[in-house]
Amino acid sequence: MQRLRLRYTKRGRLRFTSHRDFQRAFERALRRAEVPMAYSAGFTPHPKVSYANAAPTGTGSEAEYLEIALARQCDAEQLRALLDSCMPDGLDIVDAVEANGSDFSDRLQASVWELRLDGVTPQEAQQAADAFLAAESVEVQRQTKKGIRSFDARAAVRSLTVAAQSAEADASTGADRPGKGACAILRLVVRHVTPAVRPDDVLSGLRATADLAPPVAAAVTRLAQGPLDEESGTVTDPFAPDRDALPEPIGSGISSAATVPGGAA
Repeated sequence: MQRLRLRYTKRGRLRFTSHRDFQRAFERALRRAEVPMAYSAGFTPHPKVSYANAAPTGTGSEAEYLEIALARQCDAEQLRALLDSCMPDGLDIVDAVEANGSDFSDRLQASVWELRLDGVTPQEAQQAADAFLAAESVEVQRQTKKGIRSFDARAAVRSLTVAAQSAEADASTGADRPGKGACAILRLVVRHVTPAVRPDDVLSGLRATADLAPPVAAAVTRLAQGPLDEESGTVTDPFAPDRDALPEPIGSGISSAATVPGGAA
């Protein structure tokens, strides 16, 4: 049995698809592409697909991951291209590698998020980020199945900075946001902890510490997730150990690290 790890995206209006929506689209793509899947045992066999740390509904992403098990050996890049051709535009399979090593989810230690704040100036965003980082703790609340839960959103944040606005970045992620007026771009690196701290929790923290309240909902995109280099503040390629274990690189490849401008933890 062969295991392949895939990276996929949620771009443009497809960021509003739920994780269950993606699962249905991916399972249809597996059938259309006639992928030789391995199946679980028991009375209701199902294809062996494992999803890792899916982004919340409503957020875009350039770095979502899953793993599939195959009944026979396949070329990773050829299978990636075939699956991608069977997926809706915006849900794109962009990278693939043969699985090697430990549990893949253990490598996803942190995420890099981009928060586009229309109606907020970069100066206002910088002041709010400075206030958030200066706080020892930032208590926020979130509605859960068990009711309102309070937790510290500050401890999980590795860095929070104001990034330069980029039209090229908007084009690459399929952003369909207003193009005129004040707009601040925040770059956030957050560790994966329990309970998980999400970008909307950080936005709640910015409101609590600096009274920052964008007039329209923030456009949020995950740019990367993977191992966190604490010294440099970069989130590196989680496929790197798999590539290193192979005699030749497989898949289209992604950059080895997502460099994040400085910002003290």
